[in-house]
Amino acid sequence: MKLVKTIFWILVALVILMTLILLFSGKSSAAGTNINSSTTSSVAWDPADGWWNFYGSQTVLVSGTKLAGYATSSVGDMSLDCSTSENGNICNTSNYGVCNGKGATHNVDGTCSSADASGNLSGYAWNDNIGWISFCGGLNTASCPGNISYGVSIDGSGNFQGFAWNDTVGWISFNCDNAGAGNCSTNPYLVNTAWLSTSTIGYLESYIIDAGGPATLNSIIWQGNPGQSGTGLGFEVAASNSTSGPWNYIGPGGTSTGWYSAPCSQGLTGGELTSGIPAPGTPICVNSGLFSNFRYFRYKIMLQSNLLQNSTPVVDNVILNFSR
Repeated sequence: MKLVKTIFWILVALVILMTLILLFSGKSSAAGTNINSSTTSSVAWDPADGWWNFYGSQTVLVSGTKLAGYATSSVGDMSLDCSTSENGNICNTSNYGVCNGKGATHNVDGTCSSADASGNLSGYAWNDNIGWISFCGGLNTASCPGNISYGVSIDGSGNFQGFAWNDTVGWISFNCDNAGAGNCSTNPYLVNTAWLSTSTIGYLESYIIDAGGPATLNSIIWQGNPGQSGTGLGFEVAASNSTSGPWNYIGPGGTSTGWYSAPCSQGLTGGELTSGIPAPGTPICVNSGLFSNFRYFRYKIMLQSNLLQNSTPVVDNVILNFSR
């Protein structure tokens, strides 16, 4: 029993010691990363200091608004965001960061104004030894220091493209495939993230709606909140004369690849908006010829978030307009 108590108090002492080390080391804990772990898919390069490792710290996180955390190198860390630096949140003394969007600006609270999840990066990172590292304005020349056109972006595969600039070391390359960056066949490297510039999509299928007899569906009205700019919403409809179906959901053109979203003012046979979202309370016409002389109906709603993935339409009610 005495030995058990001794072991217990040793463990308690170790826990206290580790807690004190964490408290006084000045280092923030790892926040997780979505950078590729491959040694050739997680590094940037500059000729003066060599590799910048974006995976090793386990803190670099790409989101639709900004880059967080810090990369490591032989000359110290590249801090991408003052609120998630290696020394914790230092925004009150030095406000900086790399935002996701052309011309987006970093705020002292750690957020980015005008971020648009486009994959075009803007703003500044910091290193204690070489100073500011400019990501420019997301390939927006007007936002670059001086008259040199440069910038860093993230493509549709999550690959970083382009160059950042530092007054001490010069160009920092994020992809060997870019002109002037080097030869990928002999020295392959890039920074790759699991984050992609895309919205999220969800679907909702209705219960069976009994029209009470053979009927024709003419239009759909939805009620609710469209959310922020950049969201999407559409409908597909299935019709049958049996409660067991079959339930084949179709949109404009009679296929399952499109979604009714255009208001009746744009055509009585239904269509799909090329951008935007149908206004709540506005009738959305369908091709009534495809939904004529059926008793039972179901609809499927497609709900699409904005690119930042922080807003989506909210549907409170759906009204079907029938005729007989």
